[in-house]
Amino acid sequence: MQILGLGTHIIETPRVKKLIEAHAEKFLEQVFTERELIYCRDRTHSTEFYAAFWASKEAVMRSIGMKWRRGISWTDIEIVCDSAIEPHVEIMGYCRERMEARGATSFMLSFSYSRLFATATALATRI
Repeated sequence: MQILGLGTHIIETPRVKKLIEAHAEKFLEQVFTERELIYCRDRTHSTEFYAAFWASKEAVMRSIGMKWRRGISWTDIEIVCDSAIEPHVEIMGYCRERMEARGATSFMLSFSYSRLFATATALATRI
């Protein structure tokens, strides 16, 4: 396995809570896929999971040498938690093109959260 990029991001959980309160479903649907929404809504600490998933998306972008800008869809990056210990990333659209241009074939992802912060680290890899 070859590591092609490292990305990390930290976000304030109360900021995410304010965005959800101010913009409700419009915000959630712009940032999260249906599968992510279902997963987060089912959690006791849903706001913390939303923040962790958002931080994860940012970390993935940074690991392939990009950051969010207009024209990039947040939902092109999906955080999938089939196992709470090993989340994985599914990527589409422009982000997928950037990933392939970088030579990456997969990601390793870790995230953590508290009431105040959520953080994530992503490694872009080639197997």
